Amino acid sequence: MELVQLAKTGNQAALIDLLKSIEHSIYKTAYYFMGNEHDAKDVAQEALIKVYTKLSTFEEKAQFHTWVQRITTNICMDKYRKNKKEVSIDLFEMKLTNHSNIETEIENKMMVEELLAHMNQLPNKIRSVMILRYLQNFSYQEIAETLDLPLNTVKSYLFRGRDQLQALINQTQQGGVQR
Repeated sequence: MELVQLAKTGNQAALIDLLKSIEHSIYKTAYYFMGNEHDAKDVAQEALIKVYTKLSTFEEKAQFHTWVQRITTNICMDKYRKNKKEVSIDLFEMKLTNHSNIETEIENKMMVEELLAHMNQLPNKIRSVMILRYLQNFSYQEIAETLDLPLNTVKSYLFRGRDQLQALINQTQQGGVQR
């Protein structure tokens, strides 16, 4: 929090350190929402610029991390709505350190890709809650603050999201979904 206060007073070194400290978290959230590296980089850049330009408006009523994630999530949701038909899942960059693990790496990548494809079929609000909880490990309270939702709504969305995701997975396994 001290870094935030220093950055708000105009300390350029503190501002640079602050932006560097949140860059990875922003990109990760953007990647989970957008499903590909190109769009995630665009969102991350836009979010960092917005954090930079709006830092003076941060009132410290919420945690800084929550405020940043709210900005990132809002940008993602706006872009996702605009480009819903165009969003695709790119293959994750494969980092092979051991040739004997190639099959495992490919299987894991395919499972994550399939999960993200199924999550893209969920309604936006439920999808957002699911991403923040299961891919970003946010607490229920952090999700509620980030998305400006009541805590019980977050719990309800998670319950419905798990059910809907399971139904989509079952449907695919039974050959009911055409790709």
